[in-house]
Order: sequence, then structure tokens, then C-alpha cells
Amino acid sequence: MEAQFADGNQQKPTENKQVTAMMNDSDLQQWHRVREKIRAELGGTQFKSWIEPVVLSSVTQGIVTLCAQTNAGRDWIRRHFGDKLRAYWREFNPEIRQVDICVEGRAAAAVRPQNANVNAISVSPPFPAPGTVQQTGLSEPIRTGMDATESLSLLLDCAYTFENFVVGKPNEFAYAAARRVAESEQAVFNPLFLYGGSGLGKTHLMHAIAWHIRRHQPHRQVIYLTAEKFMYRFVRALQDRNTLDFKDQFRNADVLMVDDVQFITGKDATQEEFFHTFNALVDQGRQVVVSADKGPSSLSGMEERLRSRLGSGLTVDLHETTYELRLGILENRAAREGVVLPRDVAEILARRIQTNVRVLEGALTRLIANAQLIGRDITLDLVHETLHDLLRKCDRKITIPDIQKKVADHFRIKPSEMTSKRRSRNVARPRQVAMYLSKHLTDQSLPSIGTAFGGRDHTTVMHAIRKVDELQGQDALFAEDVEHLTRLLKS
Repeated sequence: MEAQFADGNQQKPTENKQVTAMMNDSDLQQWHRVREKIRAELGGTQFKSWIEPVVLSSVTQGIVTLCAQTNAGRDWIRRHFGDKLRAYWREFNPEIRQVDICVEGRAAAAVRPQNANVNAISVSPPFPAPGTVQQTGLSEPIRTGMDATESLSLLLDCAYTFENFVVGKPNEFAYAAARRVAESEQAVFNPLFLYGGSGLGKTHLMHAIAWHIRRHQPHRQVIYLTAEKFMYRFVRALQDRNTLDFKDQFRNADVLMVDDVQFITGKDATQEEFFHTFNALVDQGRQVVVSADKGPSSLSGMEERLRSRLGSGLTVDLHETTYELRLGILENRAAREGVVLPRDVAEILARRIQTNVRVLEGALTRLIANAQLIGRDITLDLVHETLHDLLRKCDRKITIPDIQKKVADHFRIKPSEMTSKRRSRNVARPRQVAMYLSKHLTDQSLPSIGTAFGGRDHTTVMHAIRKVDELQGQDALFAEDVEHLTRLLKS
């Protein structure tokens, strides 16, 4: 039997023979209808590039498996239609509860470890239906023994494992701490608090810990979620007058992992509940892992007692990536994609894109997809053609007025104070920080910096630089402020 689609394309008989062995006419018709909904949303060009090559592999026990030809294709579909595919399919078949996207072909096989479904990406609800066992590869939820409708954990990304984490000087301590927590059956460093700027590896390490525990200690119950989802669950429990169940669900976890905890700053009721949940778990010897964009002491809007508790374990800062680390990340990602990345291409990407790892990997994904879709080799010419907008944005130079505004906003003074004659400490200290950053983030000379700060002498700038260096060695909170401002200006 051959499946004739409305777009006029016929699948090859050999391919259909394999497909129809696992599905019936109704399944193929549903896939055709889903495709047409996506075509209407995307338009012809993008549909032909991304969706048309996808093959329906199987439909079994409410689980649909689709196969993309490349990792880039799989990632694109996941990013743009991960939340929509299941909803579309359920319009035609309410029994569908999960849609997986796998990668077929030589590139996927080359990087597939022992688990044959490692490239499967689940876009299903977080948990299988009661009484079923989910066997869909690495992107499964963490089991906590709860009903599907009350699941707490987010799905894990199959790429975020310890094996895929590239270790370098800026993140080696964080990596070692995360591995220690994952490998120990007892709570260590409680809590483990990971912090750093966006795209430096916090979420990767959080997922890696959960994966490791799940594989090697499957009897332990792990909950991984964002602080935003924690708040959402808590608010819903209040609305449903079901806070006792909420407390039981979280406080019975062996490992609680909360990402982006800065989200609950200023939200008093959620902070109160999180504080008591945190205390209950630590008192029982359960492991808590938390991440944020700043260290505990810098989380303004967070209750002092919660800040104190968060800082009572091991606090680890993930520093900005170095050129060598970025180069290693690119080479690792290319190897996982089964792509040969020329050294000169890797070097220009690592040198020019310094913002964060997500932007760097996104640039590589875009480059690989472009090369595969138009059938070209990855060269420097293709880099400049494909990534010209991103490279131009990354080349934007930081100016002294940029620094003055960011620093003034951070310390809550007027930008005009940067050039004023006022010498009060609440103005002089931010001005010194701005001078320090101007020296390190711009190519301006000391006299030029002094001129930009109200016509001050270059010796004043030198004194400011020395003072900020000295204070960073004496005051950890001040050092965090300076590093946070550096990240903001570079992002």
C-alpha cells in the first residue's frame, strides 16, 4: 500500500512497507492532517525544508514516533512545534498522549550511546498515563510515583548530561561539585547553589545531576522544576484548597532541584512556602540543588532568612567562558552532530561570539542547518553569509555612556551623577566602579576615561581602578556586583 499525500508526493514503496507494518490507514491520514495544519501555519518554503522530510515511524499505545533526517531538523521541530504537535494530533485522535521525534541516519547512529533511543525528544506530558511504562529514550520525565495529572517535574533534555558537558577553567569547580552530588546517595553540600550569567551551564548541570541519579539510583525520587513552576503549583494548590497534598508531594522527594530561584524574589507567599519546604528536606537529610543568576547574598527582594539558608551549603559561581572553552564546546557539539567543523570556522565563532553558550551553539546549529539544506560545505564564506547579523551584533562595542548608565541603574543613582562633582560615598563608589569597567571593557585611555567622567584627571581614574580591585578582594558582595555588571554589559 502506498500513502498518497495531498501535496502530490508519494512515499517510496520500500519505506511504506516498513511504516505500514506498525500503523494503519487512519494513522497515516492523521499524520497527513497534522502536516496540513503545520503547512498552513508555516507556508510552503519552510514546510518543504523542515517538515516534508519527516517520516511517520510508528503509532503504538498512544505514542507517535516521527523521524527527522538530521539533528538540526529534529531540534528545529522541537523548538518551533514541541508544544503544538501533540495538541494538533489530539484534534484527530484524543488517545494520543505523546509525540516523540527521533533522528534516523548515519549522523545519529554515530553519536548514539547504548540506549538506542537517545535521540528521541519527547513532547509529551511530563508523565505517562497511570499503569504504563514510558520507554521513549532519554527525554523522559523523572518518575516521582505521582499521577500524570499532578506531575511536578519538567522534562529533561537528552543533550544535558555530564558526558556532554565541556569542562574548562571557568566551570571545573561547578562540574566537580555537581558530579559529587549526583554520585552520592547521601545529601552533600546541602544545598548546592549554582549561580552565574545566562548560558554558562547552570541548567545543563542541573539536568545532568537528575540524569545521573535516575540512571544509577532509580529508587530515589527526584523533582526538577523551575521556581516559576513551583510558584504556579503553589498558587494552584491555594486555589484548590489542596496545600496538604502540595506539601506532601514536595517534601517526600529525595532530591529537589529548583532552577532560576531568583524568579520568586518579591513573592512573599511563595518564598514562605519554599523556605519551609527547603527546611523540611534539609532536616530529613534530603538533597536540595538550586540555581540562580546571582549569588544568595545578592538576591534583592529575597527574605533574609531564605538568603541565609540558600547560602548555608556550597555556593559555586560559573564564570564567563574563555576562548579555549568556547572552542571545546563547538568541537564537542559538532562531533555529536556528526559534522566536520573546519578549525578556522571554529576559531572565528569562538573568538567573535562571547556572549553565552546558548548563542554560540545556536549559531552552530544555524550554520549546520544552512549547509545541509542548500548542500554546501561549512566554510568561512558560509559563516559570513549565514551569521552576518549575529556577528555584527556581537561586534558591537561597549561605550563609556553604556557603562555609566548600567552602573547608575544598578546602584540606583542618576546617570548625571557620574559626571557631577559630588563626593558622597553613595555616588563616589558607583563612579569608581564605572571607571574600573571603562578601563577593562573599552579601549579608551585613562585621560579619555577621566574626561568622560566630568573632566577628571587620569590619576583619579588610576585611584578608582586600584580601589575597586582592593574592595573586590575584601568584600565578596561588592565583587559579585562588579562581576554581575560585567556580564550585563557583555550580554
